[in-house]
Amino acid sequence: MEILHINPEGVSPFAVTDPMPASGMLWIDCVRGGDQEWPQLLRDLTGTVIHERHLHDSLNTTHASFYDYTHDYDMLVFRGIAAGGLEPALQTRPVAFFITERVLVTVQSGESRSIAMVRERLARRPSRQLTEPRALLHFIMNTMVDRVLSLREALLEQMDRHTAELLGGEKREDEWHALLNYRRQLRLLEILCEEQEGAILAWRDDNGEELSDTLRVRFTDLLEHVRRMSKFTQQQQHELDSLLQLHFSMVSHRTNAIVRTLTLLSAIFMPLSLIAGIYGMNFEHMPELHSHYGYFITIGGMAVLALMLLALFRLKRWW
Repeated sequence: MEILHINPEGVSPFAVTDPMPASGMLWIDCVRGGDQEWPQLLRDLTGTVIHERHLHDSLNTTHASFYDYTHDYDMLVFRGIAAGGLEPALQTRPVAFFITERVLVTVQSGESRSIAMVRERLARRPSRQLTEPRALLHFIMNTMVDRVLSLREALLEQMDRHTAELLGGEKREDEWHALLNYRRQLRLLEILCEEQEGAILAWRDDNGEELSDTLRVRFTDLLEHVRRMSKFTQQQQHELDSLLQLHFSMVSHRTNAIVRTLTLLSAIFMPLSLIAGIYGMNFEHMPELHSHYGYFITIGGMAVLALMLLALFRLKRWW
C-alpha cells in the first residue's frame, strides 16, 4: 500500500500513523488481495465505512466496469488493458476506485501500467489541477483509456498483415487461427469500451451537480475517447468482414475459372471421343477402315473440328 498527500504545492508520501492533513487530498493505492488494512485506515482518517459487498467487488478480478454509491462514498470499477497489451492475447484487469470528499482509494492488481504512469507523472511534475479526488480519478481513468487508444496502431498492423495473407493465396490452419483471434480481440475491445462508457456515464450523471465546469468538460472528453475506440473496433470488424467476403469471392472466382477451363476442354474432346468411339467399333464392313488415307483424313478432321470449337469459344469469349 502506498499513500500520497497531494496538494497544489506538490506531492509527498503520507505515513499510516499521520493524521488527516488539513489541506489537499490523499491517494491510497492498494494491491488487490495484499493490502487488507486500508478499509480501517480510511475509517480512521475520514470515518467512512466501506460496505462488505463493495469490498468483495474490489477483489473480483473478473468484475466488469460498473458504478455504485452510498451516502459516504462512490465506488467505480473500471477495467483497463493489462500490462501485456495484445501479446500474446488481449487481457484486461479492473481497478476499483473509492471516492470520498478528500480521499481516493484505488485497488489494483499491482501490475497496473496506468497507475505506475500516473505515479511517475506526479513525481516528475505535480499537477496543480489535482485539487480533489475526482480530478485524480479523471487523471487515472484518462491514462487507462489512452492505453486502450494506443492499441489502434498495433491493430492496424495486424489488419494489414491479415489482408496480405488473405489476398495472397491459400491459408494455413495456424493463420486462420490468428485471424479468428484477431476478431476475438476486436470483440473484447468493443465490449470493454461499452462497459467503460456505461460506468462513466452513470457516475457522471449521478455527480453532475457536484462537478466543476472543468471536470465536466474533461469527463465528456473522456467519454468521447472511449466512443472513438468503440467506433474504431466496429469499423475494424466491418473491414474484416469485407476482407473475408473479398477473399472468398476471389477463391470462388479461381474455382469458377478452373471449372470453366475444364468444361471447355471437355466440350472440345467430347466430339473427338465420339469419332474415336465410332471408328473403334468392330464391325466387319466399315469402308473407311480399308482406305489408304483414312487414318490421315480422320486425324485431320478431328484437328480441324477441335480448332473450330476453340475458335468458337474464343469468339464467344468463353475462354
